[in-house]
Amino acid sequence: MTSPKSLLATAIIASLVAIGPLSTDMYLPAFPVLMQSFNADINQVQHTLSIFLIGFALAQLIYGPLSDRFGRKPVLMGGLLLFLLSSVAIVFAESIATLSTLRLFQAIGGSAGPVLGRAMVRDIHGPKDSARLLSYISTAMAVAPAAAPILGGYLTVWFGWQSIFLFLAAYGVVGVMLLGMSIPETAPPGSHHIISVSNLIKNYTTLLKHRTWRWYTLSCSFVFAGLFSFLSGSSFVIIDFLGYKEEQYGLFFALVVAGFMIGTLIAGRLVRSIGINRLMGYGSLVAVTGGVTMAALAIAEVHHVAAIVVPQMIYMMGVGIVMPQSMAGALAPFPHMAGTASAFLGFIQMSFAAVIGVLVGHYHDGSPLSMALSIALMGILTLVSFLRLSRASSDEDDDDNEIGQTETV
Repeated sequence: MTSPKSLLATAIIASLVAIGPLSTDMYLPAFPVLMQSFNADINQVQHTLSIFLIGFALAQLIYGPLSDRFGRKPVLMGGLLLFLLSSVAIVFAESIATLSTLRLFQAIGGSAGPVLGRAMVRDIHGPKDSARLLSYISTAMAVAPAAAPILGGYLTVWFGWQSIFLFLAAYGVVGVMLLGMSIPETAPPGSHHIISVSNLIKNYTTLLKHRTWRWYTLSCSFVFAGLFSFLSGSSFVIIDFLGYKEEQYGLFFALVVAGFMIGTLIAGRLVRSIGINRLMGYGSLVAVTGGVTMAALAIAEVHHVAAIVVPQMIYMMGVGIVMPQSMAGALAPFPHMAGTASAFLGFIQMSFAAVIGVLVGHYHDGSPLSMALSIALMGILTLVSFLRLSRASSDEDDDDNEIGQTETV
């Protein structure tokens, strides 16, 4: 087995966390093709993405407590097996309804990667270093979603949309092999408590009553919902409205992900010197700048791909700064139920994103307007949540401030 703190172990955990963005980003260029293949409308195709997030969110509520009881590794292995089997089954889907149902099962399996990957980082590196490691892991795993739409576009053109899900199945196979051979159990000794409904309710109530946990979670959820607004609407805007090809969409998406990578690199370098909260404040301002700029250009009817890609790059820099810090801040006070805390955060995050995705699809009129307004609103709500977090942090006990939670902009 590999040492949990080794570079190889960190890379494997990053690859498992990347299952989420891979499963959403890789098939985005195939949305117009799916409409034609299944004779479906935009809402039906977008539903395959929203139902994935719903399954992703709900499953995390199960995986977190299960991993706190039985350990991270066996629960993660079971999720990966379900992910790869459902990915293979999707290849044989004959209707958009079947595709949506199988995407639900794919999400239930795939959600084990991100929720337990975050918990494993907290197990291995503790509260102080987990924010820095999550930032660097986010940087590394951003390579996958940056390349995913490009690869997905070419796979769709060359082999059809089914090849995307065969690739995801193969990714799951590799994940199972690496996890089984290289990663030891990371859950702390003495954390395997018996699962009961009363204990789960008690744990979730404890989290909801924790003021800084609430605002860290909402900051993370709002900024991610803005990203998901782009995921839900960008392929229709760039491919259908602006007339670019599927493989070109992937290149534009890679530019957007580059903004995310820049944000995570900045966060990884600065978090120790300026603290989590101050960094989140700067990230929130960056996200607001990008979202409001895109909305203003859409309202002014500036219909050019740069009016979408450049503001979204700026917004994604904010996402890259805010998300790793908010996740680390939310998990820091709960070492003995990091799985549950990570799961509940993920549930709220994905639920917000699913609702926003449905709304973007419902109000989509062919133009970038509904997508841009949604991104701007999520950026503003991220900033509001940060301001409330700063106020809540000042009232917390010293034990909750050990990673710099009292620092503000």
